[in-house]
Amino acid sequence: RRREPQQHRSAHRLRVLHNKRLYLAVFAAVLGNFSFGFALVYTSPVIPALEAHPNPALRLDRHKASWFGVRSGLVPAWGGAMLLNDRLGRKLSIMFSAVPSAVGYALLAGAQGIEMLLLGRVLTGYAGGVTSASIPVYISEISHPGVRGMLGACPQIMAVLGSLILYALGLLLDWRWLAVAGEVPVLAMILLLCFMPNSPRFLLSRGKEDEALQSLCWLRGKDTDYAREYEQIKDSVRNRRVSCAEIKDPFIYKPILIAVVMRFLQQLSGVTCVLVYLQPIFKKTAYDAALVGLVRLFSVAIAAVSMDKAGRKILLFVSGKSLCHDVQGQLFFSYFQQLWALKPQQPHLTLCSPAGYAMGWGPITWLLMSEILPLKARGVASGLCVVVSWLTEAFGLEVPFLFFAVICAGNVFFTGCCVPETKGRSLEQIEAFFRTGRRSFMR
Repeated sequence: RRREPQQHRSAHRLRVLHNKRLYLAVFAAVLGNFSFGFALVYTSPVIPALEAHPNPALRLDRHKASWFGVRSGLVPAWGGAMLLNDRLGRKLSIMFSAVPSAVGYALLAGAQGIEMLLLGRVLTGYAGGVTSASIPVYISEISHPGVRGMLGACPQIMAVLGSLILYALGLLLDWRWLAVAGEVPVLAMILLLCFMPNSPRFLLSRGKEDEALQSLCWLRGKDTDYAREYEQIKDSVRNRRVSCAEIKDPFIYKPILIAVVMRFLQQLSGVTCVLVYLQPIFKKTAYDAALVGLVRLFSVAIAAVSMDKAGRKILLFVSGKSLCHDVQGQLFFSYFQQLWALKPQQPHLTLCSPAGYAMGWGPITWLLMSEILPLKARGVASGLCVVVSWLTEAFGLEVPFLFFAVICAGNVFFTGCCVPETKGRSLEQIEAFFRTGRRSFMR
């Protein structure tokens, strides 16, 4: 008798995991991350071209180039992400990001002066901030627990892929046509998302029960036991908004604190510094930057495949220890390079940190953020994580390697003490764990 329910659940899970509609919805959403990765490194091939531009109105000096390279708009996007996530929903928030992104690329493509270039960067940066907060939440809320880890790594994969495509196109296209190419994933995303459902959990939080049931049926398939999952989600959705008094509840502040600290530690791991100053480190060309991108893509793919089998924490441990050893290696190499006048840093040292980062602390922190945040505070809290992330990144460019080594050691310690394992658990089970503190919900 016990075997029959187990066999039934296994068959249900198998049918859910083979439902192609779920993967189509995730692909439509992560096109926003592709656009974000594209915009992130747009300045890499463009700044050298504009520094030598014959038109004085478009020519960049060192001061203007530094402003053009800044990802303006990411921090202001925090407020927009909070408002849109809670008011419009996850899907409409992602679709809304296409508007400033498309306008920004249009301004970059048709720029007649530095003002249009800067405004284009502000708009594409704002869109990137909104998608950073909205897409991981949308994916975690529509995914089945059996594949949520793999699908949760897709935003990072697509962001790295977008950067790689930009590097490749930068060798072939003029800077204006690069901006035109940036419109393609934006338009494809908004077109596909028109046919995708909203998050069932968000719909239930707004009292739209029939629409939520239809959404879950579409995502899981009619031949699955989606009604049972619907009832579990429905039971977990209670109040629609979090009150100020509830912030003192450990159920609310503990997961938010864990998510924010993870974003803080992630950005101060030293990888951003390596990526920003990649070409000065290599002393070579954009081909080397593309090589680092390929290594990052391969590492994220490893994380995506193994996350639902090995678990989140083991990958965070491996990634944290790898980062710690690599940053220490860079620290000692830099010290002895000055002491003994050694040659510039070798490429394999530069490749190690991005590879270790992409295998754990890169994709998993975004996934865990969307998994552990309580539903009623998910919109506001995800926006808070985004602003902490990018503010910390700006600070992280001005500190020495010794600080990065200490932070990476802290990553390992924090993972062991504070981060829960969410592999194979539904979002409702994760919420129940923080609400009651009983680890039986996570077994």
